[in-house]
Amino acid sequence: MLLSMTGFGKAVVETADKKITVEIKSLNSKQLDLSVRLPGAYRDKELELRNIAARRIERGKADMAVSVESLGSDLHATLNTPVIKAYHSQIVEAARELGVEPPADWFAVILRLPDVFRADNDETVCADEAEALFKATAEAVERLMEYRSVEGKKLETFFMTRIGRIAELLKSIDPFERERVEKIRLRIEDGLRKLPGVEVDKGRLEQEMIFYIEKLDVNEEKQRLAQHLAYFEETLMLPTPGQGKKLGFIAQEMGREINTLGSKSNHADMQRIVVKMKDELEQIKEQVLNVM
Repeated sequence: MLLSMTGFGKAVVETADKKITVEIKSLNSKQLDLSVRLPGAYRDKELELRNIAARRIERGKADMAVSVESLGSDLHATLNTPVIKAYHSQIVEAARELGVEPPADWFAVILRLPDVFRADNDETVCADEAEALFKATAEAVERLMEYRSVEGKKLETFFMTRIGRIAELLKSIDPFERERVEKIRLRIEDGLRKLPGVEVDKGRLEQEMIFYIEKLDVNEEKQRLAQHLAYFEETLMLPTPGQGKKLGFIAQEMGREINTLGSKSNHADMQRIVVKMKDELEQIKEQVLNVM
């Protein structure tokens, strides 16, 4: 079971006179990095909100935003009349200097400008409102985790496809490997025959050729890479989430074996296969960063 670190969750809970909206967005990060934006009246609830979110999110860069809308007639903001007058004066003065007519809907224009409303900072949070806040936060976190689960299934399919492709490429090396050894042997023998006046000890030559060919042998690298591929798939299927770091380590080991295959290949077709394997692995490494 994979969970992506990318996700979004939103929940809305209403009380008798308030509508509380909680939105949470998350991206990939090595550790949990949670930022919280909420109205000043709820500032003393921040620690508890962080605890609710952290218990489930665990890893990722998460941004939580809380907004409150009043549903009743009890307003907690008033028009800032001095600011409105100052804005109107500036609009008229600017229009005069520019030689244009002031906007007919100047009041609507001013209402969209900063500091036109003056907030009442004496708000208190009752028990029902606090309970609604915590409920909205918990629901938003659950929606976020549902989103992460859906994205995790997509990642699982992606990884299985890439791992299968690397396994196919690994098998396609076999015929070129046998061909490569024979070509190396013929090239060495042909080079020795071209040396004038040199007698070759065939027994010693055979020993040296065996030693040289053994240095280019890639059976161990192929076996280890196959084991890493199997371990990667096994880790993907673990029932509990949190495999991201382990998958990253396995991908690094796969990269080492693929690089060694490339350095030992000494064959154009094998080199091309290794390049394709590296391309598949790079795509895996990019997406592993999103796994929780």
